[in-house]
Amino acid sequence: MPTPRTPLEDATWQLAHCPQAAGTAREITAAVLEGWQAGERTTEAALLVVSELVTNAVEHAQPPVALHLHRERVGSRIWMGVSDGGPATGDGGWTVSCTDDEHGRGLVIVDALATAHGTVSHPSGTTHWARIQATTA
Repeated sequence: MPTPRTPLEDATWQLAHCPQAAGTAREITAAVLEGWQAGERTTEAALLVVSELVTNAVEHAQPPVALHLHRERVGSRIWMGVSDGGPATGDGGWTVSCTDDEHGRGLVIVDALATAHGTVSHPSGTTHWARIQATTA
């Protein structure tokens, strides 16, 4: 895992396009939010959101995969984004190996935790993003 400088305001990390990418993204996010002195509730929400966004990128999109974290000074918010190489031609190994009731809740989780979220298409792929309110508790 790359060691983040502290405190970062805006940074990007390239992730492997593999199932372990979600764990790597959680480790990076936890280290960055610790440096930002984010509260436990903020960190827990951010870890869930990042995990869902990265998992979706690995399961449903082409490489490359990149994690973006940004601390917004105005409004004390944290913006998280995951960029990918655009839609894959088929689903990933985990999605095709499980039943319908075992997947498909990721964006419901993001919607519940984020104050806003969305998708931006660009020439090199897609960025799925979410914003959460930062707390110190």
